[in-house]
Amino acid sequence: MDNSSRLMFAVVMVMAYMVMGAQTQNSTVAPNVTMAANVTTTGPNITTNLSTTHSPGVNITINGTMAPNTTMSPTAVVPVVNTIITALTVNISMTECGKTQLCAAQPENCDPAVAGSCFFVSTQQSSGQTFSFQLRGVSSGYIAVGLSTNSTLDGNATIYVCANNNGNVNFFTALLDKGNLTTNTLPVNSVKGSVNGQTIQCTFSATVPNATATRSIDTSFYLSIFNGSFINGILGRPNVVLLSSKAVDLSNPQNAVTNSLNIITTTTAAPSTTSSHAFGLQHTLSQALLILLGVLGMMML
Repeated sequence: MDNSSRLMFAVVMVMAYMVMGAQTQNSTVAPNVTMAANVTTTGPNITTNLSTTHSPGVNITINGTMAPNTTMSPTAVVPVVNTIITALTVNISMTECGKTQLCAAQPENCDPAVAGSCFFVSTQQSSGQTFSFQLRGVSSGYIAVGLSTNSTLDGNATIYVCANNNGNVNFFTALLDKGNLTTNTLPVNSVKGSVNGQTIQCTFSATVPNATATRSIDTSFYLSIFNGSFINGILGRPNVVLLSSKAVDLSNPQNAVTNSLNIITTTTAAPSTTSSHAFGLQHTLSQALLILLGVLGMMML
């Protein structure tokens, strides 16, 4: 065999080696790697899906439970005003939070005494099942505080509503079950309220229901804040702004309230397989080139 034949044979062998290496690489590439991450939140069973891409060919789907200001099932309620309201002449504040009052806010730790979008509620036990409430929020319609024995806000959760009626405060009590709001007369007194633009404030005293049917403590509830529309005397569907991640004892000012709507936990995507496959193919081509150079060197001897 002459030198040209040997050279041709070497080139053919190298090309065959390169083709086999490329086929091996292609057999291991997974161009679309889909991962799933579960969002651990507690709240009404209203699910939203988010989709994002973390790296080439790696798609992550995030399944979550509710987002802030999630709209619950439609409801239109003509409420019945059940109490006399006097003017609230001072701003609600957080000065007694953690001392004599249990407090919850969205955004967390926002100051209700400062202008801005702060939703705030506080409770202070007067005696037994009777509590003083402070409620503050921003809405062109109404704000409300809810007490429920479960995180899905069904089972006739107790709702206290403060509405903006052309610059005047209207106060209502209602029951919420699976997104359906039904007005009901509940024991409430000493209601005060004010409206400044879209900022609604109200304070009141209420005898809350007994929670021992499902809780070991009579005054332990899932605490929530809502807002919604109030048009021509009709309460619109409630939007959830805050929902505590667990049942909290309203009589214990030391309890910390975490908004479950802010809790989103996702898994981390695995590294992209694209770069590793590219490196493997580059390594194969380098080996083939070295073999070719070796054969040519032997032929030149």
